Amino acid sequence: MQQSTEDRPESDQEDAAPLLNQQLSLGKGLCSARYSLVLILHFSLFMMYSLRVNLSIAIIAMTNGTNPGSLPNSSTDVCPNRSHAQPNGSHREFTQGAPVYDWSAETQGVILSAFFYGYLFTQLLGGYWSGQFGGKLVLGYGLLSTSALTLLVPLAAGLGAAYLIGLQALLGMAEDALLGPSSPSLQLESSASTWGGLTSSTSSGISHGRSLPLLAMIKSLPLWAIAVPCFCSEWLFYTLLTSMPMYMHEVLHFDIRENGLLAALPYIGNWLCTIVSGVLADFLLSKQVFSIATVRKLFSVLGMMLPAISLVAVSYVGCDYRAAVVFLTLSMTVISMCGAGFYTNHMDIAPRYAGFVLGVTNTLGTVSGIIAPAAVGFFTSQDLLTGWRNVFCVSAALNLFGPLFYVTFGSGTIQDWAREDTALQ
Repeated sequence: MQQSTEDRPESDQEDAAPLLNQQLSLGKGLCSARYSLVLILHFSLFMMYSLRVNLSIAIIAMTNGTNPGSLPNSSTDVCPNRSHAQPNGSHREFTQGAPVYDWSAETQGVILSAFFYGYLFTQLLGGYWSGQFGGKLVLGYGLLSTSALTLLVPLAAGLGAAYLIGLQALLGMAEDALLGPSSPSLQLESSASTWGGLTSSTSSGISHGRSLPLLAMIKSLPLWAIAVPCFCSEWLFYTLLTSMPMYMHEVLHFDIRENGLLAALPYIGNWLCTIVSGVLADFLLSKQVFSIATVRKLFSVLGMMLPAISLVAVSYVGCDYRAAVVFLTLSMTVISMCGAGFYTNHMDIAPRYAGFVLGVTNTLGTVSGIIAPAAVGFFTSQDLLTGWRNVFCVSAALNLFGPLFYVTFGSGTIQDWAREDTALQ
């Protein structure tokens, strides 16, 4: 027989999930406010990533494969051309009047990374706003402005790469407003009263108000334990998000239609694994099989080390495109397990400040989004196959370091600086 909460030792009670024991009056059944919020956030995130990733696919057709500066030096063991692409790198379906630009590999890397300059700029502000005002207006205006700016991409590209880089930075700033509302546990609980017109039955202290214990946050190792693997895993994620279509085109020689279809497979796996890993983590916590800290560390280790191994495998499969697609799909699928690991750990260690803390850790993750695409352009401009091998090996090395740091310093308990009674003093 399981012990009641009152009978368990105080240390075990502290390690209990702060949100699992909070019951909200959100209605019942599929028409409840909870399911409505899940549906809204689902389609919002769907649109957010669609707007973010479309240029990664489009840039393949937008660039001129005949430009000497756009094609990196090829190794002698280049893969055979198995696609419907023309030998000069252009595409039959885009030869009639479609503009083509002479952008080098380095320029393409800067264009793809420019989004994250803007995304970084308002990261902390977006997290603070979500805790101060809730997510309703921030989410709506963020999606609207991002969609409107995306319509200007063809015009900016026609004016020149510098204009497109500037527009990408503006897109990043607009989409950063979606950061707070996309924090899953935080906004699902705290936005219920905003969207659903309902009031929670417990004072959870999720809204932090105006006070922020910044010095205590800076000194907090459990917070750094989230930030470091966030940087490492985001490096891998953004590398694949922005550059995987380019790898499939340049190395594996998939045409634009095959590229779009095959590039979608890893994200289908990511979507399914996110759901399964979240349900499994909640099951382990609700049945008290493991403590909060153990569950977070288990899913973090699996979600980072397995993709690292898969990426190393990709770098050595050569021209075996089937094996490459399998390993890339496995990497992007399994990395979603981190969502039940350190990505959710904000709510464990600081539920009052989860929106702002997410902004802090996601800022470091965004830095990797700035560096990674530019690094891809640099590596692949030297030598194609060797460059991509270096890209995958660097990502793998970071994804081995991240979980080691998290396992060493991560925590599953609310930190002293995040307690409500401490904040009120």
